[in-house]
Amino acid sequence: MTTREDAIAACMLDDAYEDYPFDDANWTVMRHRLGDRCFAMIFEREGHVWMNLKQTPEDCFILRELYTAVLPAYHMNKRHWVSLVLDGSMTDDAILPLIRKSYDLTAKKLRRAKNA
Repeated sequence: MTTREDAIAACMLDDAYEDYPFDDANWTVMRHRLGDRCFAMIFEREGHVWMNLKQTPEDCFILRELYTAVLPAYHMNKRHWVSLVLDGSMTDDAILPLIRKSYDLTAKKLRRAKNA
């Protein structure tokens, strides 16, 4: 996965949709339809497509140790989010579960808010 189109397609889970809320068309925000909560941000930087994904703090640390393409999140809380540089160094088999986990982690807050 190295293109913006591939990244967006990989994020089209369940009720997900793409949004362009900023004046900068470079940024695609992937959201849950229920609650509009963001679970991924896709953008281009330094000649590559990047993706911000939410993870547990423990997983953020482990992922940064395992992959050179995983960095502290760009413009996000670095304890809970990571940036993946989609430069081809990570396989889709490594990336897709991270997208699903980000989706699930952000959906938990939506379910809690709905049940409150």
